[in-house]
Amino acid sequence: MKSQLKESTYSEEPSNNTGIDDSFNDHSSMSYFEFWPTWLFYFPMKLYALYLFIKHRSLTLPTLTNPLFDLGGFHGESKSQIETLIPKDISSKFALSIPLRKEHDQNSRKILEQGLEAIKSRGWNFPLVVKPDIGMRGLGVQCVKREEDLLEYIDSFPSEATMIVQELFDYPLEVGLFYVRKPNEEKGSIFSLTIKCFSYVTGNGQSSLKNLIESHPRFGKISHLYLPRHRDKLDLVLDKGEQFKIAFAGSHSGGTVFKNGNHLITEKMTETWDKLAKQIPHFYFGRFDIRLFKLEDLETLDNIKIIEVNGSGAEATHIWDPKTKLIDAYKTLMKQYNLALEIATINKKNGFKAVSLKTFLQRKRRASELCKVYPEIH
Repeated sequence: MKSQLKESTYSEEPSNNTGIDDSFNDHSSMSYFEFWPTWLFYFPMKLYALYLFIKHRSLTLPTLTNPLFDLGGFHGESKSQIETLIPKDISSKFALSIPLRKEHDQNSRKILEQGLEAIKSRGWNFPLVVKPDIGMRGLGVQCVKREEDLLEYIDSFPSEATMIVQELFDYPLEVGLFYVRKPNEEKGSIFSLTIKCFSYVTGNGQSSLKNLIESHPRFGKISHLYLPRHRDKLDLVLDKGEQFKIAFAGSHSGGTVFKNGNHLITEKMTETWDKLAKQIPHFYFGRFDIRLFKLEDLETLDNIKIIEVNGSGAEATHIWDPKTKLIDAYKTLMKQYNLALEIATINKKNGFKAVSLKTFLQRKRRASELCKVYPEIH
């Protein structure tokens, strides 16, 4: 099957008209704990979570924080299932996806043909975003610029698993907006606002891309995140002043710089997102990952696309601002965990039932296995 899909314009250069203060463009610093091993950073929080589970006498209570979400959005949830809960009235604000299931020994080209047919029916063009339906921390997210890229992704994707394809909204700004509302309260709030600053290096007309990354005060310390994904361009010499994006996915673990934007939260912004969140059935706690053109769009919902809704397993990602103190990061997570379980307890009293421990552990194990074999981040 020969596709008639066209390739649309895709920019590698940042925009400076986002309404974000210039201080957000400082990517030179790094907190001492930002890239600790995951097990080390979260070890105290796992102990605290265990204490809360014992206190509440349930290991699966977080699956009730958003009771209609798959597993509450706690761990191993399906992104496409959560997407089905989005009402039609607000669906235009979301980057809706096409799920593609890869069965055991299924021919990759047949999956590609199915995908291309669905993509064409929606009027989409390359480049597109493809990522796992069950995933976390930006694992497996790629920008595919042509059919061959999508076929390669399908080939490398694990069997008995689902990927999702999304239209690419290459808007200059991405934020993570964490919303919280207790079921017995009329008004919710924005718990956290993270400005995601995509990582760029700037050419000097002499140095290769590899040298630019390795000599950068921040990027050089985590060059292992960037060099593999640009292995075919490492010898590229950028013109003086030319900028090159080295991190595509808005993931901290993938190399995107996160900044604390809590001071930018306004009453109008809170009212806007409270109204939108209430339209998603029994959604009380989670993070919207949003692409937009300028900050004020968060107050009006003009020119935005919500690329993902995360549930009870979401994180207040402003803690990864390089200026955040470790004790403050832990305090934020402790408050977040308590809120999640408080909401879940109310939902339990309202008659919702958590999944069984056996089911949850099976799903969690499967998600962990998949995350180890997803295609590398590009």
